Amino acid sequence: MVNTYLIEKCGLHPPTSSQYGLVVHSHSDFFGSIAFPAVAELALRVNKLGKSSVTYEVAMFEKGLEEVKSVGELVHVFVDRNSGRPAATGMNGDVKSGLQMLLVSQKSKL
Repeated sequence: MVNTYLIEKCGLHPPTSSQYGLVVHSHSDFFGSIAFPAVAELALRVNKLGKSSVTYEVAMFEKGLEEVKSVGELVHVFVDRNSGRPAATGMNGDVKSGLQMLLVSQKSKL
């Protein structure tokens, strides 16, 4: 889901973009299961947006229900393709602009 958003809304092209997101942290909390034939729905938001890093939160729901089934966190650090290090100028402007659309305030966290 995260990579799809980056490709479709942030202009990222994984094979050729000058930067890519390196996963430096991930975890998830499980609250309940979803069983076939139920349909899972995912929600994505950005909880923190830094110069070269972003913290995402992904929640999974069963379609038609409000109860959260699981919540995961993923941290990307955007690094330069050639050096493998964060760029001195931070992440690409198009990527950052796209991620800002998902940025939430601390008051509205799940």
